[in-house]
Amino acid sequence: MLKRLCSTLVISAGLILSGPILADTLSEVPAPFRGSDSTSTYQINYSQLNALLKVSVVDTGRSTRAVADPTRAPTGSRMKANVKRSTTNEGNRFYFELFNGDDEAAKALEDIRDNLAALPSQAPLQFFNRNEQLAYWLNLYNFTLLNEVVKVYPKRKLNKLLKGKKSILDKKLVTVAGVPLSLNDIQHVILKQNYENSPLVMYGLYQGIIGGPNIRKSAYTGANVQRNLADNAAEFINSNRGTYSRDEKIFRASSLYDRNRGYFPNFQEDLKKHLLVYLQGSERSKLEYASTIKPDIDDWTVTDIYGSYPQIGGSFAQNNAALLDSTKSVTTGEAGVVAAPSSLASSRIVSRSSPTSYVSPELLTQLQELKAKQDATNLDKATVTVEELGEVAVEPSTESEPDTDNDEQ
Repeated sequence: MLKRLCSTLVISAGLILSGPILADTLSEVPAPFRGSDSTSTYQINYSQLNALLKVSVVDTGRSTRAVADPTRAPTGSRMKANVKRSTTNEGNRFYFELFNGDDEAAKALEDIRDNLAALPSQAPLQFFNRNEQLAYWLNLYNFTLLNEVVKVYPKRKLNKLLKGKKSILDKKLVTVAGVPLSLNDIQHVILKQNYENSPLVMYGLYQGIIGGPNIRKSAYTGANVQRNLADNAAEFINSNRGTYSRDEKIFRASSLYDRNRGYFPNFQEDLKKHLLVYLQGSERSKLEYASTIKPDIDDWTVTDIYGSYPQIGGSFAQNNAALLDSTKSVTTGEAGVVAAPSSLASSRIVSRSSPTSYVSPELLTQLQELKAKQDATNLDKATVTVEELGEVAVEPSTESEPDTDNDEQ
């Protein structure tokens, strides 16, 4: 009845609704995403995300800062892979190959994104603590990004996908609690304002490219999110794609920092301080004595397995250690033998799931009771004017949309 009412009425004068935001760019956190409960122990279940990530992500381990050997043209050809030797073997990989041309697998990935986006309509985020909310936003961001990369794969370079006027980061790709959101809305508005502009958040936002933070083999949760963000930061900063120095005066860093200057208001000083928290080995002393940080390291290559070189072989297969974590069957590719999941059966279970499967029935009941109690309080304090729009009259309801400005319940 509530959905029918909302579709046929004009609500005014004081009742805060979570309706669509029409502006192209958000300037502040929408009402449904402002509140939190610091005492909450409610948890979101990401077992379905974990099932897909487990069979789709290859963990390459920490960077050794080794430079890859030069690529060679295959016999009978003058063509050879053009790779960045300093970074090509770094970063975790995602089996994009398994989703290419497999509609069922791609649908499973879409369903995860859609279920995540729909979850706050069933279980309002304001009743969770900040860490649980942070994990939710990171997972939603990453699975939305994965869906967009799957659509263009086997495109090898993603710079045009991620930068410029047609960047997917600016498109309203998901609607959460009635609010259309872009990935930049999530990062630069919701996460920036709700988490005091912490640069650690940046390392949880997968970009689909070697030159970005790692995708992990399991989903973020409220319990692990801070630890895993710090781990991602340390891995990235202590890799060639994160930092590198060849000059006593100039210390090179990833262009990721240049694209995210908002985290570092006094760029040179703030970035240096941030990097020194995690930087180890000889690079640390080089940064301490450097006078300038130059954020120009990049690698826009998609983080697939074979390196997007089906016709001439792939560079990634050179990194044997990176393949030890793969599962089950073996697939023979032109570049060599690569371990691969035998199927995505576990991920296909996701296509039959629903948003409410991410929370227990008991928790869902509790949250709905809290929401109803909050809505009743809002009605007592708000003036609501109802104007019929030619629909059949409905009986008055005690329900209303949530006022999600409240911090705690």
